[in-house]
Amino acid sequence: MKKYELMAIFPIEDDKSKAGIEAVKSVLTQFGASVEKEESYGDRDLTYEVKKQKRGRFVLFTINANPAKIVEINNQFRLTDNLLKSLFVKIDEKKN
Repeated sequence: MKKYELMAIFPIEDDKSKAGIEAVKSVLTQFGASVEKEESYGDRDLTYEVKKQKRGRFVLFTINANPAKIVEINNQFRLTDNLLKSLFVKIDEKKN
């Protein structure tokens, strides 16, 4: 298992963002990933429209996941309603 940060952008409507967050957690659990931390970055303007939305609710997840499953998780996210965009970044755990 490797550690990743997942930045996800949801619609700003409370019901849609809550449903999107639950859907993301469900997909992660389905593929054997665990959420260590969830941090809200609030509502922000988007640089360009995404799915006809000009603003989004940004949430940062710190997760542990199997590297081989990241592509599958990303593909499942593309089918998830109430998720505008997502990005995985691997956390380098080297000790210098």
